[in-house]
Formats: sequence, structure tokens, C-alpha cells
Amino acid sequence: MYSTAMGTNETSDRLVEATRELLWERGYVGTSPKAVQQAAGAGQGSMYHHFAGKRDLALAAIRRTAGEMDAAAGAVLEGGGSAYARIEAYVLRERDVLRGCPVGRLTMDPEVIADPELRAPVEEVIGRLRARLAAIVREGRDSGELDGSLDPEETAATVVATVQGGYVLARATGSPASFDSAVRGLLALLAPRPAR
Repeated sequence: MYSTAMGTNETSDRLVEATRELLWERGYVGTSPKAVQQAAGAGQGSMYHHFAGKRDLALAAIRRTAGEMDAAAGAVLEGGGSAYARIEAYVLRERDVLRGCPVGRLTMDPEVIADPELRAPVEEVIGRLRARLAAIVREGRDSGELDGSLDPEETAATVVATVQGGYVLARATGSPASFDSAVRGLLALLAPRPAR
């Protein structure tokens, strides 16, 4: 019984992982059940045993992707160091910028955005990211480390927009240098100023 349950979980996991990759590469419309089954090495019966259909599987994949993004951002933003150092660590953390952000790419998928349930994990993870960043900016502003005129919510939105826009620039130019340039510019704007 244990090995059967284990195999069931492994098949479900392979299906979710295959769907995550395909959503990132092809989007929702381009992610067919047949492509998922082939990528996962699973049959149609296995897929429909675990998931009601493509939408149900996509929702599981989107939730997992959002959860991983949330955990990765949290590990950096909730770590030690100054407010600026945590923001810097977040924007400079290692990313595959030429592939784009797996969550950010979902925001450009009309089918995901049109479906409130598929869109919800995307909205939630971006909302949590912005809230974390706003809290860090507020902390840095209140301690005098960051410019006192910074609006925490607007600055958090700017950080998220810079990272997401950096992905777009990198993909458009075929070079991670465009992403690097965007985040370096942001960091220069946020850099603590020496006391006079």
C-alpha cells in the first residue's frame, strides 16, 4: 500500500512539474493535456485520476510556482541585514532572466488573467511580495537609512516593476545585461545617502 501511494504522489508531482514548465514556456493555451502527459511520462488515465482536467492541473501548477516564488523572496527579504541590503539581495539574487519570471509570465496569459481562480495565486504572491518590500522600505525610512520621502507602497511597486520589467528587457535584447542595468539603476536610486 505504501509503494502504491508513493507512486501515486510521484505521478501527480510529475504532472504538476511538467505543467509548470509548459506554462512557463508556452502559456496556458499552448499547454495541452497531451503535452503534459508526454513531458510527465504519464498516461491519460493517470492524469485524470489525479486532476479533473487541464484547468485543475494548471491551478495546482500555478499554486506551486507562486509558493516557490514566495518562499524564495521571503528567504532573502526576511533575512538579516539592513533594509537596503535586503532589497539589494532580492533584486540581485540569481535568476534565469532570459526565461523570464514564471509568475510574471502568467500575468501576460489572457486565459489565466480572465479566470479569477487561476489568477488568484498570482495576485496573492505579488501582493505578499509588495507588502514585504513596503515593510522593509518603511523600516529603512523610519530608521533614517533610506530617504525619508520614500512612500513604502510606491517604492515596493517600483521594485517589483523594475524586476519584472528587467525580465522583459532581457528577453527583448537576448541579454541579461538589460536586467542587470535596470536593477543597478534602481539600487542607485535607493542607495542610502551619506550623512552631511
